[in-house]
Amino acid sequence: MRKEGLLVMVVMLLGAGSLIAQDTFSIVALDSNTGEVGSAGASCVDLFQTPFSNDDFLGELFPGVGAINSQAYYLGTNQNNAATRMNLGDTPSQIIEWLVANDVSNQPELRQYGIVAFVNGSPQSAAHTGASTDDYKNHITGPHYSIQGNILLGQEVLDSMEARFLNEPGDLACKLMAALQGANMVGADSRCSSNGTSSLFAFVKVAQTTDAPGNPSFLASVRTRNNDGIEPIDSLQTKFDLLHSCLPPEPPLGAEDGLAKSISFSLHPNPVSDELTISSDQVSDEWSQVEIIDFSGKIVFRSAFINTMSINMADFERGVYFIRMNSDTHEYATKFIRE
Repeated sequence: MRKEGLLVMVVMLLGAGSLIAQDTFSIVALDSNTGEVGSAGASCVDLFQTPFSNDDFLGELFPGVGAINSQAYYLGTNQNNAATRMNLGDTPSQIIEWLVANDVSNQPELRQYGIVAFVNGSPQSAAHTGASTDDYKNHITGPHYSIQGNILLGQEVLDSMEARFLNEPGDLACKLMAALQGANMVGADSRCSSNGTSSLFAFVKVAQTTDAPGNPSFLASVRTRNNDGIEPIDSLQTKFDLLHSCLPPEPPLGAEDGLAKSISFSLHPNPVSDELTISSDQVSDEWSQVEIIDFSGKIVFRSAFINTMSINMADFERGVYFIRMNSDTHEYATKFIRE
């Protein structure tokens, strides 16, 4: 049985290069209560010996929409294709099916993917572990998360990550960090047994619904060199604790105190094909403008806002967009799909 309300995908990453098998244990998550999207992972790969400047490159977050991890003999084009399908509004299962049928080098048996997304407001997950990925390999799926990996010490790595994630009472970032601690054992990535660590690098990142793609609100990472003998998950925990508190969350604001209670916007239809109508019960001069932002973070529409307005969508490409309402004192954002 799995808890409702939080979608997490724990994914085993492979690869900084297309010719070198690389793997990781990682987590990708959606919190259906807050809309946050998160990812965390670790791997026995010396990133100092690769061209990658970011430790979190294999996990891609789509704020308010979903998340994808692309791994196992990693190819960036496969990851880009997965992102395109997410942007077009495909479900996790549809994205997996497309990636398997359209692998860049026609070798889907070498790949692993973990995907989560909101589908009609409900979290869904899907995963793929190719038959030719390296042992030990497996994945665990549930309605709100999936765990998968290869070149693992064994099934205990995945089981421990799942248990630590589910038992952590904190917010999404805290749950992701706890999942990594579940894999904090020598040789979790079996190649790191001789190093006396679980892995060589680790990261945690979380994006809020109003974050721009590629710029999550929270990101912490650590990379170490082979033979350093430094446990990156412990080092990451130290950095994490300096940046983020896992104390119990504050109770929700009362109706008289919370801005969210005082804001009422309506977008219809959503998804939209021809004309998007925005309406609000706020006074017309409270909100100074409305902006539409595409999935790359580019502002593609800006206008003064009145209580009700309609926007012709005929010239907008298909995909996910964010709509942002601005005033002198606050900001409100949500998403819609142009079908």
